[in-house]
Amino acid sequence: MSESHLAGFNALAPAEAERELLACCAAPAWAAAVAGGRPYPDRLALKAAGDAAAKALTWADVVLALSAHPRIGERPAGQGREAAWSRREQAGADDPSVAAALVRANREYEERFGHVFLIFASGRSAAEMLAAARARLAHDEETERAVVREELRKIALLRLERLVP
Repeated sequence: MSESHLAGFNALAPAEAERELLACCAAPAWAAAVAGGRPYPDRLALKAAGDAAAKALTWADVVLALSAHPRIGERPAGQGREAAWSRREQAGADDPSVAAALVRANREYEERFGHVFLIFASGRSAAEMLAAARARLAHDEETERAVVREELRKIALLRLERLVP
C-alpha cells in the first residue's frame, strides 16, 4: 500500500471516505466504522479496522451489503468501481458449460435462504463456485449465515486493499 494513497484516504472528508468505502462493503455501518477509525498509520491498521468492522456487522447490515452483490454468473451492470470489481472477481464464473447449473443453484439458494448466494469468487472456477453453492444448500440457517458473514468479510478486505493500493 502506498503511503501517499493511505495519506489521501486518511485526508478525505468523513462522508467522502464512507462513500468510497461503500464500494468495498455496501453496509453503511461497516463504512462508517472504517472511516471513523482514521487516520490509519499503516496498511495493517486499516485492514484490522476493516476486519473488526466486518465481524461487528448485524445480520441486518449483512443483508444490506448482500443487496449490492450480483448473482454468481451474472455480469454486473454499470461502470462504477464496485461493478468493475465484481466483474473481475467473478471472471472464473464465465464458463458456458456450467452457466445453466449456476442459474439453477442461485435460484434454489435464494428460495432457501432469501438472499443471493455470496462467495469469495476471486481465483475460483465456475465449477468450484457451483459445487460450493450446492454444498451450502444443505446448511441450516445459522450455519449459512456464518458462512455468508465470512465470505462478505473476505470480499470487503480484498476490495479495501484495492481501494487504497
